[in-house]
Amino acid sequence: MGAVDAIEIEQLSKSYPTREGDVLAIKDVTFNIRTGEFISVLGPSGCGKTTLLKVIAGLEGATEGTAKLHGAPIKGPQRKTGIVFQTPALMKWRTALANVLLPAEILGMPEAAARAKALELLELVGLKDFVNKYPHELSGGMQQRVAIARALIHKPEILLLDEPFSALDTMTRGQLNVELLRIWSESRTTSLLITHSIPEAVFLSDRVVVMTSRPAQIAEIVTIDLPRPRTAEMRVSQDFLRLIDRIGRIIGLEYV
Repeated sequence: MGAVDAIEIEQLSKSYPTREGDVLAIKDVTFNIRTGEFISVLGPSGCGKTTLLKVIAGLEGATEGTAKLHGAPIKGPQRKTGIVFQTPALMKWRTALANVLLPAEILGMPEAAARAKALELLELVGLKDFVNKYPHELSGGMQQRVAIARALIHKPEILLLDEPFSALDTMTRGQLNVELLRIWSESRTTSLLITHSIPEAVFLSDRVVVMTSRPAQIAEIVTIDLPRPRTAEMRVSQDFLRLIDRIGRIIGLEYV
């Protein structure tokens, strides 16, 4: 199994210094993500989920333990990783197309090929008629679609998503869950989603890593045994609701 693991986290701990002493955000976390797998990390707000993502993204270092990407220690940001943050963070003076092309420009990708790929991605996320629109002309959900396309422009091997739909209304969030699942189904990019929504984690994932309150530790890793491809209608099935109830009981929360 180790040969095909995209991400390996081994006894990872992360603490931050404060005036009152070190604060432990993550404690002794161990799990793996296999190539092509969709994993969600779920837990209460403020438990350390985003800290874990930042370590995997190479934006922060671990205090103890190791984080590896395809067997190599993560020592900084990786070109093979794409990140979608909680807010789209689009440049307001650039069109949707130009925003998607930004990483390609930074990485020096061939212009014609990058433009063709950007247009393909904008069509994939349902924005082929909005390529020349500016962020203020797009809804919040559309802006987040642009951010997803931007994260995929350089064909990353790993896609990290930090609660990308948390600021959206319930209906838009549900629609984008379906869109994200469709995009993942086509690309099978190894994906890690940070979320505090149990239904979102169950709908999207192969496995859900359920975390405790801070310092974040793994309470349980739940295999999502729902068949793929998944449909919106599946979210009202008895099997879906059973998994929501199981994870809710683990985390000690009501339906979220």
